[in-house]
Amino acid sequence: MNSPLWLRWLILAVLVMVIWLVPMPSFVGAPTERVFKIQASQFQYLPAELTVNPGDKVTIELTATDVVHGLSMDGYNLETTADPGQTARLTFTADKEGSFRFRCTVTCGNLHPFMIGKLHVGQNMLLWRGMALAVLALLGGAWVLKA
Repeated sequence: MNSPLWLRWLILAVLVMVIWLVPMPSFVGAPTERVFKIQASQFQYLPAELTVNPGDKVTIELTATDVVHGLSMDGYNLETTADPGQTARLTFTADKEGSFRFRCTVTCGNLHPFMIGKLHVGQNMLLWRGMALAVLALLGGAWVLKA
């Protein structure tokens, strides 16, 4: 039995709204302590990307390998500086979900503005929702055009 075209469009619109607006379950475990050892050298952080779960207690141990480097975390109002061969520590609770950039706060050379890293707190729900919408667009398009 074929349903009218308007009904198919209505069903697709409702499914899009459900995918986009309904809260997704979080599969995050209990908060834990996470320690990251970051080496800062002209003009990079290694590692440059950190991923934690919401509520984790995060400690960043920043070691400068060549010249003085700093680390400032957007969204968390944190900052530290490490002298060459020395380690500076930042400890905080990852209580804000999203992606946050960290950058060097000490001018360390010509490419200093490009010394950037990223902290990811939580799952990338935008990615999962986008993938679900793409699959719905493919299947829904075939279903509507079949009418």
